[in-house]
Amino acid sequence: MATPGGMLNKKKKDFIGISAPLGYVPGLGRGATGFTTRSDIGPAREANDISDDRHPAPKKKKKDDEDEEEDLNDNNYDEFAGYGGSLFNTGPYEKDDEEADAIYEAIDKRMDEKRKERREKRFREEIERYRQERPKIQQQFSDLKRELSDVSEDEWLNIPEVGDARNKHQRNAKADKITPMPDNFLSKHAMSTESMTTLDPRQQALGGMATPYPGGMTSSGDNDLRKIGEARNTLMDVKLNQVSDSVSGQTVVDPKGYLTDLQSMLPSYAGDVADVKKARLLLKSVRETNPNHPPAWIASARLEEVTGKLQAARNIIMRGSEVCPRSEDVWLEAARLQPGDTAKAVIAQAVRHLPNSVKIWIRAADLELETRARRKVFRKALEHIPNSVKLWKSAIELEGPEDARILLSRAVECCPTSVELWLALSKLENYENARKVLNRARENIPTDRKIWISAAKLEEAERNHLNVDKIIDRALTSLRSNMVEINREQWIKDAEECEKAGSIATCQSIIRAVIGVGLEDEDRETTWMDDADSCASHQAIECARAIYAHALTGFPSRKKIWLEAAYFEKNHGSRESLESLLQKAVGHCPKAEVLWLMGAKSKWLAGDVPAARSILALAFQANPNSEEIWLAAVKLESENNEDERARRLLARARNSAPTARVWMKSVKLEWQLGSIEKARQLLDEGVKHYPDFSKLWMMRGQIAEQLGEREDARKTFQQGLKKCARSVPLCLLAARLEEKIGNLTKARAMLEKARLMNPQCPELWLEAVRIESRSGNKNVAQATMARAMQDCQGSGILWAEAIFLEARPQRKTKSVDGLKRCEHDPHVLLAVSKLFWSERKISKAREWFNRTVKIEPDLGDAWANFFRFEIQHGNEEQQESVRKRCVEAEPRHGELWCSVSKNIANWRCKTNEILPMVATLISTVF
Repeated sequence: MATPGGMLNKKKKDFIGISAPLGYVPGLGRGATGFTTRSDIGPAREANDISDDRHPAPKKKKKDDEDEEEDLNDNNYDEFAGYGGSLFNTGPYEKDDEEADAIYEAIDKRMDEKRKERREKRFREEIERYRQERPKIQQQFSDLKRELSDVSEDEWLNIPEVGDARNKHQRNAKADKITPMPDNFLSKHAMSTESMTTLDPRQQALGGMATPYPGGMTSSGDNDLRKIGEARNTLMDVKLNQVSDSVSGQTVVDPKGYLTDLQSMLPSYAGDVADVKKARLLLKSVRETNPNHPPAWIASARLEEVTGKLQAARNIIMRGSEVCPRSEDVWLEAARLQPGDTAKAVIAQAVRHLPNSVKIWIRAADLELETRARRKVFRKALEHIPNSVKLWKSAIELEGPEDARILLSRAVECCPTSVELWLALSKLENYENARKVLNRARENIPTDRKIWISAAKLEEAERNHLNVDKIIDRALTSLRSNMVEINREQWIKDAEECEKAGSIATCQSIIRAVIGVGLEDEDRETTWMDDADSCASHQAIECARAIYAHALTGFPSRKKIWLEAAYFEKNHGSRESLESLLQKAVGHCPKAEVLWLMGAKSKWLAGDVPAARSILALAFQANPNSEEIWLAAVKLESENNEDERARRLLARARNSAPTARVWMKSVKLEWQLGSIEKARQLLDEGVKHYPDFSKLWMMRGQIAEQLGEREDARKTFQQGLKKCARSVPLCLLAARLEEKIGNLTKARAMLEKARLMNPQCPELWLEAVRIESRSGNKNVAQATMARAMQDCQGSGILWAEAIFLEARPQRKTKSVDGLKRCEHDPHVLLAVSKLFWSERKISKAREWFNRTVKIEPDLGDAWANFFRFEIQHGNEEQQESVRKRCVEAEPRHGELWCSVSKNIANWRCKTNEILPMVATLISTVF
């Protein structure tokens, strides 16, 4: 009876026939410990299944772990950390332990990063302290080494020689003992090489040629060196006789240089023989596979040539010429490898196979030694190839002017598209014929600009300047009609080449014609100025002048263009061209004060003072209240010792243009002339009108200090600082006065207050450092310098001062750091130059001085140090060179330079007079 399906479904469990869940252990709920069968770990488990970590395989202990036992002694116990080792080393290392270790490691790493900066700082301090306590031997003896430069020649020669520290046996070595050889040994050795005709009794008893010891009858002929030498000399004699002259009997070969000649005949290839064989085999395979491939024959011949087998190379290349008779390269290679007469025969054979090859004909001409034969070869070649420009040029180079003209006439008929041939023919013809030639050239080649430019040069050579512009204009029109693009940059280069060739009118005409091609209206000014600078850098002065002239025509009222043109004429033109340009400039820009002043200065430097006055008078009319023009007029009069006229001009200026600078110049003039009371009166009036102008307060205090009234000067500086609290020079003067009086505390306080008012001011920091240095507080000075370097990290004057604050061994390192921070700062470069100077590195010091004055020619201190250096280590020519360059640069800045140039006693001194005065103040001990 069948069982109903419903009853079967009720008895069947849901999990029957379903695989057990991952990690299921039967009986675990009732306390079973579980077990693992082969099916759990065998191939039935997939590779990506998660392993059951609850029952890991037992780990094998190493022998070292079995032998070692935990040290649970009381000596290994700490109240805080416990035992030195872990009490749970024997326990299993689970995932929770790994996670905990990772957390602790991250915490330790974070704490270590917090302490990293403090630890590194402490490490650096310890290193510095260690180096100070234990300096290197090189640093300890650096001062003594430096003092060796002061040792005279006599002192050096009087230094005693170092004694011999060796012992007696080492000093008195025993002489070699030579023991003479006994006569019986020499006679025995001589008899060993002789042939004996008789036998002694012993030989007869032993049977004649028998010997009682093995090897006794060994021949000594192979070891007879004397016979080998004789044979060598005989062979050499035979060879020399073979090359001797049979007529005179005298040899034509140098016997002493014979071996050298033999050595030179050896192959120059020094590679591996196996590589040569392999290459030879490969090339042979190529030749056999494709015999009509010319490079294979050429490569094979060159391989044999490199390995020294010249005849084999010739044989291979000749076989190649038979297989590839239409290959130009094979014939040329064959002619190269063959000697003179054979090469001519080879080339003749090549010409028969390739009569239209230009290279073969040129090679044939090169093989000829006489000019007449070469002409014949070229003319024969031109019969076969009349349209070859290269052959025509080579043939023309061998002819004289008249024959060359005839050949060129024929050449342009055969090669009408060659511009070079047409131009060469035009140069050999007279003016009328040259014009006809160029006209024919334009008809044949209407798209080439060089023919038009040559025509313009021809007209300029005949002084037909009007035709030059017409030809250039017609050239542009014709080229445009023939669909030729006008390349503006290329035409400007052609203009520069015309200027180098001496065709000035042509270059200017080209510039005027093409300067505006392809430019937008808003870009014209900038592009033209760039073009002018480019031409000036290429030494194309006339081209640049033409560009400026065209720009001024398009922008006649632009002050900037007039100024650049004026500076260009000042640097590259003459005084007359500059004055002519400035005269036009002030007509178009009468309000440009600098143009008036440049014109007046040019006249003054030329010695024409009345003309300079007239220019300034015209400038007054155009600019009635201009401060610059008033002061220029005053300077003109004072420089020419017209003091009264200068006073009157300043009085009028104070009424019509009462500016602070006018008052300052008035006071300075009176001070220079010695009118102290008048200067003080002007100062009193000036500070009332301009109380915030610091230079008036500075001059007032300096005059009081000059008269010895220090208390009055001190009050003046204090009043000035109240009105001009941010004036750095005024604060420096006040601090220096306090230092002179002896109030160092007051000077420090004033500088500290000024630094608060003017943050990141390197001049104030520098003065603070120098005050401490002058007072003998070296440690305080270094600490102040450290603070200054933090506040003004890129200050060159601070780095320059810091270099010489260090001890001598550390200066070089400090200078390297300074160059990294301030690579192009002139003060740092000057400090490095002085450092090389102090180390007696003359060439390096001169190089760095040149670099300094090149970067900043306005720094007077650099010129003065350079001049002082040349006085000590240079010759008169070098000193004069520095003096001349300094006068041309006209420096105006520098601490020492300004202290001398602005001194009232030196107010009339020129640059060439100030330079040696500043140089004398420079110390040669750093």
